[in-house]
Amino acid sequence: MTETIPLPAAAPNRPRTVAASPATLEAEAVSAWFGDHKVLDRVSLHMPALEVTALIGPSGCGKSTFLRILNRMHELIGSASLAGRVLLDGEDIYDRGRRITRARREIGMVFQKPNPFPAMSLYDNVLAGLKLNGIKAARDGRDDLVEECLTKAGLWREVKDRLRQPGGALSGGQQQRLCIARSLAVRPRVLLMDEPCSALDPTSTRRIEETIADLKEEVTIVIVTHNMQQAARVSDHCAFFLAEQGTPGVVVEHGPTDEMFNSPQDSRTADYVNGRFG
Repeated sequence: MTETIPLPAAAPNRPRTVAASPATLEAEAVSAWFGDHKVLDRVSLHMPALEVTALIGPSGCGKSTFLRILNRMHELIGSASLAGRVLLDGEDIYDRGRRITRARREIGMVFQKPNPFPAMSLYDNVLAGLKLNGIKAARDGRDDLVEECLTKAGLWREVKDRLRQPGGALSGGQQQRLCIARSLAVRPRVLLMDEPCSALDPTSTRRIEETIADLKEEVTIVIVTHNMQQAARVSDHCAFFLAEQGTPGVVVEHGPTDEMFNSPQDSRTADYVNGRFG
């Protein structure tokens, strides 16, 4: 079954909104395993609507695993299992009556490495997510939808005259913004980002960060980053993950970003954000 996305009418001089209603995301006592290996232990975290939550911590502490749990991508790995609940506005996305495609449509993902379809045009790349999710865009509204999403991703001005060129022709930073535009086309309520700037130069990183600042007015964002300066710049809240001496990853501390960086409650948080380990 396909679903048609109606395009909202825009008032004069007012941009159309991409997202459906933004949502609060809540993890309750989430534990995760790969086979017999436990990688997360009872992680609970509140991720407020219309704010950016940064997941920080050293490599191997379970941040990316936790991020993938938030839109059921954890299930793609055969040996993976989990306990606990992930609530999107109070509804468990792992409920047996809830379709996995619905969860992944409402909670979009932008990966560490840009992954546009290289031979597909920029125009078709933006619309590709609709096809993958069984969503049909009204034919007479596709041009507007492409422009809207590319604008929200901070890419429209750079590519508006070459929409029929292949996605692989863009720079790395432009490809990442194209992937953001593709994610926005299905109107997610939450957007997950797994180190979206790790492979980018400083200029491209700045543009992605500007895009994040604009998007949080419409979409709830959760981002994994190893860059403490970036976490301080883009996020409203932080959660510090840590796995010590072979134990599963846990959240040591979480709270408003200013407090996490300037007056953390745990000495391990202070050591990490000040670069003393990790």
